[in-house]
Amino acid sequence: MDPIDELAAALRQSIGRVVRAARREADALPATHQTTLGFLHREGPMTIAELARRRGVKHQGQSRTVGELADLGYVERTVSESDRRVSVIGISAAGRVALQRDMNARADWLATALREELDDEERALLERMPELFERIARRAD
Repeated sequence: MDPIDELAAALRQSIGRVVRAARREADALPATHQTTLGFLHREGPMTIAELARRRGVKHQGQSRTVGELADLGYVERTVSESDRRVSVIGISAAGRVALQRDMNARADWLATALREELDDEERALLERMPELFERIARRAD
């Protein structure tokens, strides 16, 4: 295997493990709620069908998730202006707070891990990573 291919595979695996660990250790919201709220926060209000498509799940499952979020007060339903028969789902103020709480908890978990697991030299190696990963991520835009 090419060294760049090996690096890509190792990075994908290790980044995935860090993300999963941060979510497991810090998230209060279930993953289905987190993902749905994240889409609504980043992309704005949308229908259940649009949410299901973006999440890659069935309409019925997404409808159940939206119902749970509505019961918690994390989303609000409004009527579509273009088609009065269709509901549009948006994140509520309480949903934004819950989403931000989990994002802050993940950041806190990661900061603690960086302090406790890495020395100054290792942390210095990581300082350019956000910029480098942003450059790579822009390829998908």
